Amino acid sequence: MESKKLARIFKALSNENRVELYLEIAKSTEQSFNTDNQCFITDIISKLNIGAPTISHHLKELSNAELVFTEKRGKFLVAKVNEELVDEVCNMLKVRK
Repeated sequence: MESKKLARIFKALSNENRVELYLEIAKSTEQSFNTDNQCFITDIISKLNIGAPTISHHLKELSNAELVFTEKRGKFLVAKVNEELVDEVCNMLKVRK
């Protein structure tokens, strides 16, 4: 992974609200009974003390950093964690002795 992409990921996660949003999406997808591990954004809005327009902005930043994928399902927005990217970042950050 190039350093520019890694910097974009860390920049997206440098905001406390985005970290909370990302963690809620990750938590919701883990607990989902859906085999696609997706999260309806409307389900987590009430869990965060952030307005919907702000959540939309932060979700866009997470999506631009490729940390999450979003998809419109009728009038609902669905988000999914990009597990491949998370694995790639984790592997890069491992300290090798």
